Amino acid sequence: MLLGIDLGTGSAKALLLATDGSVTGEASSSYPVHAPRPGWAESEPMDWWLAVGEAVRKAVGNYAGQVQAIALSGQMHGIVLADDSGQPLRRAILWADTRSSATLNAYHALDGTILERLGNPITAGMAGPSLLWLREYEPTVYTEARWALQPKDWLRLRLTGEVATEPSDASGTLLYDVVSDNWATDAISALNLRWDWLPKIIASSAIAGYLTTEASEHLGLRVGLPVIAGAADTAAAALGNGLIEPGLAQLTIGTGAQIITPRSQPIIDPHGCTHLYRAALPHQWYTLAAMQNAGLALEWVRSILGWSWQQVYTKAFSVPPGCEGLTFLPYLTGERTPHLKSSGDW
Repeated sequence: MLLGIDLGTGSAKALLLATDGSVTGEASSSYPVHAPRPGWAESEPMDWWLAVGEAVRKAVGNYAGQVQAIALSGQMHGIVLADDSGQPLRRAILWADTRSSATLNAYHALDGTILERLGNPITAGMAGPSLLWLREYEPTVYTEARWALQPKDWLRLRLTGEVATEPSDASGTLLYDVVSDNWATDAISALNLRWDWLPKIIASSAIAGYLTTEASEHLGLRVGLPVIAGAADTAAAALGNGLIEPGLAQLTIGTGAQIITPRSQPIIDPHGCTHLYRAALPHQWYTLAAMQNAGLALEWVRSILGWSWQQVYTKAFSVPPGCEGLTFLPYLTGERTPHLKSSGDW
């Protein structure tokens, strides 16, 4: 049997599959997203770790001895600063965080050729701008950190003791050259950011390491299980849905929302409205239109009204279409497509 773990923004999900692809078990465990200031979005990585252990044990049940391998997917763009052993030095800064808006001028000042090869609109919440913010406002932790990792890459480090990333996540950092398919050394140098804390890049399908004794005890699984590098959540969903041929499209709605279409070559949007990321398969890319406020806005409404999810479903579907003329603009944390603005610009 095969175990998939998804590290989402608000919960960890575990899925146990038989080798024919049929679902044997599934479970999830939630954790909070902290907003200590307006526009901030942070998570405690150790909350992720506890939730993963709970979700895996529930999903696997009595089949622990039959699990043959583990693969990962996870939220994109966030950043975890960790020491050499993988211990987080602060809360993770997430994709929905807009504090780094003030650092974007450093990106806009880059040479046009360097900017183009990043293949993406310059937006707050991606790893590069968040690291610029950390360098300016938290220089001690910036200097002390050994690793700057994407969320699922930090989780894999906890599972295996090995540090790595893969192209689909790396391409969403604004530190990646989507044309040459590697870290954007020119951009990193021009921004005067550290490059020594960026992990090596391996294929999404590669074995990134093996389950350690500590991790096996936490998950209730056998020591030494191979852990596959995995992919960013959107890239993993596209692969799972068979979205590998140009001409198809996929809509994903979670905390945020994305519309994507595959590419057989890196086609960069000259208008800077859409993103270009690496797919989970080698030599494939996808164009993405990203909306930050999908489930995030619904969760905000639910919390403001103090409703359960059942009340949301019941009351929402009891209201006639049009909401009697009421319009809600869901730009709680700024937006990306089609209005590339931070929350403070509205």
